[in-house]
Amino acid sequence: MNRVATLRGRVRRHLGGLLLALTPLLPQALLAHHAFALEFDVNSPLDLTGTVSKVELINPHSWIHIDVKDAEGKVVTWMIEGGSPNALVRRGVTKQSIPLGSALHVIGYQARDKSPKGVGRTITFTDGRELFFDGRVPGAGD
Repeated sequence: MNRVATLRGRVRRHLGGLLLALTPLLPQALLAHHAFALEFDVNSPLDLTGTVSKVELINPHSWIHIDVKDAEGKVVTWMIEGGSPNALVRRGVTKQSIPLGSALHVIGYQARDKSPKGVGRTITFTDGRELFFDGRVPGAGD
């Protein structure tokens, strides 16, 4: 057997072993990046107006925390999920573009577990500027 064939055989064995060793981690990786329908409920619409208290551009999804007064006047902090930091930064969305204390209007869907967490379909500042926080390209359709 020549040296090239021997080297190819070794590489294949090592790659096969590596793939076999990583197989148990695959389900965890798949669960880490959830599907929309598993996390959010289209039958639980949100219509919130609140003040930005925290912005997290973290993987795999970014979050805006907004303080919203409920019907009794109590402040509830809602977490609004957005796109990946990489996708957002490419579109010009940074922590500086969502200043703390800014008022936002969020229309979207609540988490299935009914916690104060949701995903924004549209997010707008009080001056009417839309915040493209979900990673979609503006004007590309749905």
